[in-house]
Amino acid sequence: MNPLETYLRDLRDIRSTGAAVPETSYYGCLERLLNEVGKTIKPKVRCVINLANRGAGIPDGGMFTIDQLKKSDPNPMQGQNPSRGVIEAKSTAADVADIAASEQVARYCKKYGVVLVTNYRDFTLVARDPSGKPVPLESYRLAPGEQEFWSAAVHPRAAADLHGERFAGYLLRAMQHNAPLSDPKDLAWFLASYGRDALARIKGSNLPALASLRKALEDSLGMSFKGERGEHFFESTLIQTLFYGVFSAWVLWAKEHPPTDKSLFNWHEAASYLRVPVLRKLFYQAADPGQLDALNLSEVLNWATAVLNRVDRASFFENFQQHHAVQYFYEPFLEAYDPDLRKQLGVWYTPPEIVEYMVKRVDRVLREELHVEDGLADPNVYVLDPCCGTGAFLVGVLDQIAATLRDKGGDALVSHDLKTAVQQRVFGFEILPAPYVVSHLQLGLRLADLQVPLTGKQRVGVYLTNALTGWEPPKEPMATLSILATIRNARVAMIGSYSVRTLRRCP
Repeated sequence: MNPLETYLRDLRDIRSTGAAVPETSYYGCLERLLNEVGKTIKPKVRCVINLANRGAGIPDGGMFTIDQLKKSDPNPMQGQNPSRGVIEAKSTAADVADIAASEQVARYCKKYGVVLVTNYRDFTLVARDPSGKPVPLESYRLAPGEQEFWSAAVHPRAAADLHGERFAGYLLRAMQHNAPLSDPKDLAWFLASYGRDALARIKGSNLPALASLRKALEDSLGMSFKGERGEHFFESTLIQTLFYGVFSAWVLWAKEHPPTDKSLFNWHEAASYLRVPVLRKLFYQAADPGQLDALNLSEVLNWATAVLNRVDRASFFENFQQHHAVQYFYEPFLEAYDPDLRKQLGVWYTPPEIVEYMVKRVDRVLREELHVEDGLADPNVYVLDPCCGTGAFLVGVLDQIAATLRDKGGDALVSHDLKTAVQQRVFGFEILPAPYVVSHLQLGLRLADLQVPLTGKQRVGVYLTNALTGWEPPKEPMATLSILATIRNARVAMIGSYSVRTLRRCP
């Protein structure tokens, strides 16, 4: 049974006796709810009701990690603080905002750092800001009022179907707010959890704000979301693009702000860091307060930003070189966001060492076996990655071309030739919209790093398509043929499918 369904059923049954005390009679329901959710994470979190007074009063409960439970020791450690914060609960008639602003919660926050405040129907996390002041953070509302809440408790399964996954995600984030944050998988879990919450908020919405964001996304990507699954792909792509774009902007922001810098990242500035036309329009649109506020998405992006500002950046970027973070973070993000989709479509990243080896190997074959003097930098060599994912191989090819051009001493032509290559002869196909977006971002950022940024409506040669099925012979005149027809009369180095093939002139 869903933990929320059990929670609501227990509350309903206790209230139905007519003998319940408004606050304390429901402590056990809250304890069981938090324990059910807490046992699903590592380390497990255990709720303990009614803590001893440690100088700030008696909290209604505390959240301990499993390592704090000394099961084999007959003499428990004295004076432990619950590592994941304390709980303050009031009756369902109370206002959770008033509880969160109370002097009692301020004392608890000062002592324990984090307080989960609830009236059993609304939940708010309160924590210290950098100055030590208690501030309300994430909130979750199960019903708009007390009467509606008890009505929902009469039908707990329906309420659980509506709120179960999002509510459990909220509680998991609350329980892990005090946890150290440096591992990419932990950060991916947080961002994916916020992403799923955001997706639920826009599901099936036909608000004008969503229509304008849709147009901005379609214009940016040069595509439209149509057909039977068009709506699903649009909603999923929008959310993944927004959250992954914010993460990418944070990575770029972090390059300018070393870990010793106490500045805070702000997602509203994402467009200024995402120096890629394919994403700037969307983020300029998103930065308009009316757009995301109308969809109730600004709140979730603010929460995600707060998590990014909690990251131990020095430890986080030890896991991979900083310029690889955008590219290689997508796999753990998708694994947390939609693990079934990741397995179904085979989203597995290739380690950078293998990418570098394969690109250099292809370049060497072109030079030594096919006598193409400049290898991948030769203007008659076309490169196609038929399953490009987040663009690892395409970025590698771009770096190899840049290195060759610079070795030749043609600095004046490097910018022109690089941009020409990435637009006209280095191509990628990708079936998933979100990695497709990331590959555009990756190549755009790499061009900016190489001092040849894309401008205006310029875009790289990455296309959203299924590389294996659905192709038909081209019908357009030769002057307007697609990429497949363009490469027909050239040598082709196919990279990314773990093979190298050279196609000579085709009839």
